[in-house]
Amino acid sequence: MACRAFAAVFAVVALVVCSSVLPRALASDPSQLQDFCVADKLSAVFVNGFVCKNPKLVTANDFFFHGLNVPGNTMNAQGSAVTPVTVNELPGLNTLGISLVRIDFAPNGQNPPHTHPRATEVLTVIQGTLLVGFVTSNQMGGGNQLLTKQLVAGDVFVFPQGLIHFQLNNGANSP
Repeated sequence: MACRAFAAVFAVVALVVCSSVLPRALASDPSQLQDFCVADKLSAVFVNGFVCKNPKLVTANDFFFHGLNVPGNTMNAQGSAVTPVTVNELPGLNTLGISLVRIDFAPNGQNPPHTHPRATEVLTVIQGTLLVGFVTSNQMGGGNQLLTKQLVAGDVFVFPQGLIHFQLNNGANSP
């Protein structure tokens, strides 16, 4: 009995010693070094992204985009139009890791299967209905799975980062 108690105490002590000696890993996105980094699209310096505009030259217009109220032209093979708002259209998005789009759909229009390797997509339906879905990536050996949902106005759907996803207007009207 004393041997078992000693073994248990030894195991606990060994665990405490090992956990205090082994290196720990903490991971997160680094904190920004400044409040914002408005893109200086006129700079000749080439980096992964845009260099920052002089903060003294920043105006409110660097954080403003007008035009998501304008429907896109859906008269094309996909029957959809994507209006992007990225750092190219809105310089204040530089280094923030976010962008947005407006997607307009004709009846039976689609946003074909695609992926965003470094981004999660959040979709909100403003009017009409959309069939949306994504394919999982072999979750715990269960194989890939297609997850779909019919959305109506006011619904929100999340497409996880890196997964193939689509949107289809299977309604009779333009959403």
